[in-house]
Amino acid sequence: MLTRKQHELIRFIQAKLEESGVSPSFEEMKEALDLKSKSGVHRLISALEERGFIRRLPNRARALEVLRQPEDVTTKVASARAAANNITALRPPPAPVRAANDVIEIPLHGRIAAGMPIEALETEAMLPVPAALLGAGEHYALEVSGDSMIDAGILDGDYALIRRTDTARDGEIVVALVRGEEATLKYLRREDGMVRLDPANSAYEPQVYRPGEVQVQGKLAGLLRRYH
Repeated sequence: MLTRKQHELIRFIQAKLEESGVSPSFEEMKEALDLKSKSGVHRLISALEERGFIRRLPNRARALEVLRQPEDVTTKVASARAAANNITALRPPPAPVRAANDVIEIPLHGRIAAGMPIEALETEAMLPVPAALLGAGEHYALEVSGDSMIDAGILDGDYALIRRTDTARDGEIVVALVRGEEATLKYLRREDGMVRLDPANSAYEPQVYRPGEVQVQGKLAGLLRRYH
């Protein structure tokens, strides 16, 4: 069952597609649903995408396609068409779509160490991010501090785009909360019943902890870099 906002969003997207053949921008969706920020729109779209109601078109990251409508909406539309035309109504294929606004805002939660662990600060700041850099799920950003991940292409001052999750496979780059106090960006490894956080810089040593001392708080989804 979809939430009220998810219902409203999928109806709005379909109406825009049928009206003009153009998927609505994130700004239009934000205003239509009376949301405070475009990050709320992104969360709704991700939820609908995960449940198979919409998708982002391949190689067209900004374009949206409605795959199916909620059952109650589909039934009402079909019944109305059948009554009007005295035939069995068939849902038409989605209208052709073109690119929508591809910039969304995600929370920016302070600085995270790519060297020795430091506290990841929670803030109310938001970071505009191209939607093409993000997939499904909820995301947040952290500013990288340090150089221990430079061999993975992660530099001091970069913005790490993190998909929120509490699980990860060996070899993935994660945000790891150490002993409930400090967070760091590292490769995750499990070895001999311990958790090892590996840097990508030979100048740094791996950090080894007991499993209960490390909590995964997200996986690296992308990077933003500013050139000065």
